Amino acid sequence: MAASSSTFVAGLTAAAVATVGLLAYQAWASVPDGLGRPRADASAATKKTPRDRAHPAALPEHSGSGRRVVYSLDDDRVWLVGMRGNVVRTFRVTPGTVDPRPGTYSVTTRSGAVTGTDGTPVEHVVRFATVDGVTVGFSAAVDASKPAPRPTARTGGIREARADGDAMWEFATIGQRVVVIR
Repeated sequence: MAASSSTFVAGLTAAAVATVGLLAYQAWASVPDGLGRPRADASAATKKTPRDRAHPAALPEHSGSGRRVVYSLDDDRVWLVGMRGNVVRTFRVTPGTVDPRPGTYSVTTRSGAVTGTDGTPVEHVVRFATVDGVTVGFSAAVDASKPAPRPTARTGGIREARADGDAMWEFATIGQRVVVIR
């Protein structure tokens, strides 16, 4: 009888642990992106599939009109769009761990050169949002590196290549619209 009750207790314990694990995951997964929930895997950003596989650099529909910066959270891509809706430049970026919510923002501040939250010297910083105290903006590492952010760090730096950072700096002056889409 002792072996039978031990098996029963072990079964109940396993079921309880599995239930607690499931509930913990559901609670974690219900926190919206941009509210400080770190990405599950920093390398996951490089494995994303573009929304338009045939034309991955095509400007997404419903991304606004007029002169604007369009930033796709799902594609990790930026489009600099001119007054007539023409794409001036598009490029891939490496996001931080804190995302802004989809919506329309304006460039609020810019800095020529600073040290990023990860300790990397960056240039051409273009800031447009704040999420739970974390400033979100585009920047390029001076040493041209694009290190993956530590999943536990709360960073809002969206890294771009230096040439793309130069283009963003020229295009996105104070007040420029930034449209964030999924």
